[in-house]
Amino acid sequence: MSIQTYPKWALPQRDLEMYSTVAWAKASPEAEFSKIAIKRNVAGDDDVTFDVKYCGICHTDVHYAQNDMGMTNYPCVPGHELAGLVTTVGRNVSKYKVGDRVGVGCIVDSCMNCLGCEDGEEQLCAQGMTMTYNDKTKHGNLATDSGWTYGGYSKSHTANQRFIVKIPDGFPLEAAGPVFCAGITMYSPLVNWNADKGGMRVGIIGIGGLGQMGVRLAKAMGNTVTAISTSPNKEEAAKEIGADNFVVSTNPESMKAASMSLDLILNTVSANHDLNHYLPLLANKGVLVQLGLVLTPHPVVQMPLMFRKLTIAGSLIGGMPETQECIDFCSKHNIVPKIKMVTAKDLGTVYKELQSKNDSIVRNVLDIEASM
Repeated sequence: MSIQTYPKWALPQRDLEMYSTVAWAKASPEAEFSKIAIKRNVAGDDDVTFDVKYCGICHTDVHYAQNDMGMTNYPCVPGHELAGLVTTVGRNVSKYKVGDRVGVGCIVDSCMNCLGCEDGEEQLCAQGMTMTYNDKTKHGNLATDSGWTYGGYSKSHTANQRFIVKIPDGFPLEAAGPVFCAGITMYSPLVNWNADKGGMRVGIIGIGGLGQMGVRLAKAMGNTVTAISTSPNKEEAAKEIGADNFVVSTNPESMKAASMSLDLILNTVSANHDLNHYLPLLANKGVLVQLGLVLTPHPVVQMPLMFRKLTIAGSLIGGMPETQECIDFCSKHNIVPKIKMVTAKDLGTVYKELQSKNDSIVRNVLDIEASM
């Protein structure tokens, strides 16, 4: 285990008491993961500290760890799908107590004062949300020894109580983390475009980690669900988790048969693709929501949008109240992500698999205790 040193500009913005813990980090895009010592702020009056037991591994982790967007700070400790047990609570914390099952998703801080934050949509913070890793500790409610946030590939985590999510009793702790990322990513647009009221025709493009959650959530909300995939062999798995229909997007006959059959499409594809290919599946006034992170621009054919009043929109995650609603909904309807447990020594292999093909229905989850 190594101890990192940092330039003065990267030191914590507030003079907060710190504690040391263990994390798994990459020192550069080319480096392998290694165990390092990091420092986080000790829980203040409004904070919760918890032992991280499990952390889901997201495709976004790969983008950041590999510096695909040219904005990664190193050492990079990824992970925004944390689940664990509370060890310390501040004196102003009333919702949580030591021993509670809690988690943290994609957000760990915000200004807490703008219209977005006041509406419980911290992801829309006017000053910019602080993401769980690789983001500046700009709002002053948390600190690290580097000045940027460290994620959940770590033994312990501290955050303001606002950004802590209670994991319902009976929900598997090891499967909770993916709900805070894949789950809320699909839940938020379903609610925003009224699919939570049921009775809609919802399409899900891509039956991987995101898509499998979308299918299950949309079905539990009372909608007719169509799974859309390039892989014909995904049909059985898609229908097992709730899909009513299956469309092979590379098959012209399959696409034609599903023409104008959907009110809402959630597109989880994170590889380069032509979104115009899916517009014929929408009924008039239908909405295509982009959820997968694609780093190259999409050329859009404008005429179908105009003549059929179609909408192309985007969504990222949800705010903290909606994230709590999401895992409560999943618990109520027994929507548990399919997971595979891995340890830190497996991270290199898992990352290579995610880089080559990101369409697995199974989510990898890092077992922190087993990695120590």
